[in-house]
Amino acid sequence: MDAPLCLLTVHAHPDDEASKGAGSVALYHQRGVRTVLVCCTGGEEGDILNPAMDNDEVRADIGAVRERELANAAAIIGYDEVVMLGYRDSGMPDSEANKRPESFAQADLDEAVGRLVEVIRRERPQVVIAYGPNQEGYPHPDHLRVYDVAIAAWHAAADPAKFPDAGEPWEISKLYYTMWSRKRIVAMHEKFLELGLESPFDDNWFSRPFDESKITTSIDVSAAGDVRRDALLAHQTQVDPTSKFWFGLPPEVARTVHPFDDFELGEARVATELPEDDLFAGITSSVSG
Repeated sequence: MDAPLCLLTVHAHPDDEASKGAGSVALYHQRGVRTVLVCCTGGEEGDILNPAMDNDEVRADIGAVRERELANAAAIIGYDEVVMLGYRDSGMPDSEANKRPESFAQADLDEAVGRLVEVIRRERPQVVIAYGPNQEGYPHPDHLRVYDVAIAAWHAAADPAKFPDAGEPWEISKLYYTMWSRKRIVAMHEKFLELGLESPFDDNWFSRPFDESKITTSIDVSAAGDVRRDALLAHQTQVDPTSKFWFGLPPEVARTVHPFDDFELGEARVATELPEDDLFAGITSSVSG
């Protein structure tokens, strides 16, 4: 392709970019692909899970604190640019935050799509990563909204009749959805038990609706080392550094347990053979290191 390679991710809150696909973004950035993060909200409603950060000063300035944490995490991962879409965190379902007019959940869909289309047409990504339509395991209003906006932008960005003031039309080649792999959860649980450690994964975890059949693409992120861990720790308010879920396994062990980021190919304008091990399959023969 004539256009430089670009990978654009769309996430709901600061810290989502660290927990979902961070290793893949880091690897593509290392290989010379331009990497852009669109964060839809400021994460204002997230709980302060680190007791060391739970104080009046942090709470009074939580939006700015979370934006600084996002900048630090994005730098660790290797994002070339971070774009804030400009909406407020909607909070959990049926909360008061859902009703705030400036929240992402209450945003005019056309307006939100237009904002994302403008970024897409400026950055011209071949690959976009967002969230899929099936989010039964964690139906957060902002995560659901990410899908609504991203799928609409997939179509609108390529349509010259849509948002004519937002730049020249651009066809995204592939739209992916981040996936939680049951294999990862099982492997981590078994590793905890093997090491004689208490596992944070109980029966509720294994009753969640994991649909392994939808995983089309797995990226080997073993070469990304501790990028995911380090990016999570940059979110000092949102992530408890003593969390067994995130950090219960020793780093040298955790990085070897299911060292893959898993995705579902939701939409494609190029031919590709599934399953894949490269987000740019069908766009380039390879992304060289």
